[in-house]
Amino acid sequence: MTLGLEFELRCGKDNPTNYSKLLIHRAFQHRLAINLHILIYPTQQTTEGDDGEVEASPEVHFEPVVKLEQLEEVKTFEEDEDVLFKIRAKLFRFDKPNNEWKERGTGDVKLLQHKETKKIRVLMRRDKTHKICANHYVSQEMKLSPNVGSDRSWVYSVASDFAEGEARPELLAIRFGNSENAEKFKEEFIKAQKLNLALENAELVAEGKEPKVAPAADSSDDEDDEDDDEEETDL
Repeated sequence: MTLGLEFELRCGKDNPTNYSKLLIHRAFQHRLAINLHILIYPTQQTTEGDDGEVEASPEVHFEPVVKLEQLEEVKTFEEDEDVLFKIRAKLFRFDKPNNEWKERGTGDVKLLQHKETKKIRVLMRRDKTHKICANHYVSQEMKLSPNVGSDRSWVYSVASDFAEGEARPELLAIRFGNSENAEKFKEEFIKAQKLNLALENAELVAEGKEPKVAPAADSSDDEDDEDDDEEETDL
């Protein structure tokens, strides 16, 4: 008989209370050993056998209840275009019913040229949300007019803007960080107008029609200027 077992029997015979405490202590030691085994071998789960020995159980693998499907690539229709010019700006639209300017968004305004048709359009998306706030072709009818009280913003009319998904006329005002950026945008805008006009005239000639004539740089429509003066304001 081992010394430990003999000691336990004597404790149980002479003092049942001490023996109960001893059994509780041994059970605690046994549980502690199991916990230490789990900490040392975390990749295996442990169970107790009939003989009290700790046995390793195979690792359990659970399949996910819901499998996440890979989302298809979202196309923005900019994949078929080249960026000719890009600069940060803030865009406004004139609300005629309320007779006031309303902000459309802040972000990068781009001049995009289609790789096949070579036509150029203006595209502007809002920061973070990437929602479109300007989307229209650059036509010769558009004229960038200085905004009253500012040398870093332009006002111009658009016959068909598709920012809201449907073509609708808009009076827009675009403001830049400084006058230099405003002038850079105007230069690139005029270049885009000339290129789009050349493409349009080539199509007209191919159809046997008269080509359009570009408006003179210094010419202006007095009626349009009067309308713009009524609606322009310090943005």
